[in-house]
Amino acid sequence: MMATAARELPAGPDWSYEVKWDGYRAQIVKDGARVTLASRNLKDITDTFRRVAAAASRIDAKSAIVDGEIVALDADGRPSFQALHHWATEGLAIVFYAFDLLHLDGRTLLKTPLDERRAALARVIRGSDLLLSEPLPGTPSEITAAVKALGLEGVVAKRRRSLYDPGRRSDAWVKVRFALHQEFVVGGYKPSPNGFASLVVGYYDDRNRLLSAGKVRSGFTPHARALLFERVRPLGTARCPFANLPTSRTSHWGEGITAEEMAELVWVKPQLVVEVAFTEWTRDGSLRHAAFIGVREDKPPREVRREVTATSSRA
Repeated sequence: MMATAARELPAGPDWSYEVKWDGYRAQIVKDGARVTLASRNLKDITDTFRRVAAAASRIDAKSAIVDGEIVALDADGRPSFQALHHWATEGLAIVFYAFDLLHLDGRTLLKTPLDERRAALARVIRGSDLLLSEPLPGTPSEITAAVKALGLEGVVAKRRRSLYDPGRRSDAWVKVRFALHQEFVVGGYKPSPNGFASLVVGYYDDRNRLLSAGKVRSGFTPHARALLFERVRPLGTARCPFANLPTSRTSHWGEGITAEEMAELVWVKPQLVVEVAFTEWTRDGSLRHAAFIGVREDKPPREVRREVTATSSRA
């Protein structure tokens, strides 16, 4: 179950609020002594996050499915998506924040209200070294101010009586990010002596066409650029994967891609998903001041859509 993006948090007694953790969405599946971790695209990531699997083995249940987020904590103890890519080499702490319980000892909880699922979750993970994503106290404005002051990514509001609707982006869960960023699919790059000067990224529309969102030039450390180039270079293809290129002209801010510029680009199969921060969308649908954050191993390319934020209605 996924959240719908909004510009502000909904208010009212029907809503509760949690920190939006900056990590990999994952589910723990415990079946007797066997524990596996699955990413959002159902990839087995157990071997990658053995510490989390070891903690999950101590869940107080014969069988359970726990939904949550794998998070890397940086040197200041704050969640960092970028740190998640370097935790093994830099010795950073990896934790799992559990926020939902979908199955318990042979019984599905998908049709059980969220408050009841949370209560069961707290009992099940107690003493396991998994962390509980606790509901935040206070009003939406107080919570927003506190989470911003801590430098965290955002807040997720959830209806307390909501059921779990797998595979859907539901308005019963609402996410508010305090900085604009989302996932995009890499479809090309501009080559340079360092591998690439910029990435060309995009998203799928309702007709399953890949639409370009422009270029990402900044945010790459030399190490990240080298690793990323190793990932994109083997994906080379002769055909442009974007349905909306070239643009007729560059935008006012220069994010458009002309026919002349396309001749300088190398196209790749749209298989790699990255997280990108940006200041705004331009009128012609390009990203302004886009910066690379990290690779998203947990997001299938075909599920990447342009996130349109809506003003949340009050309950």
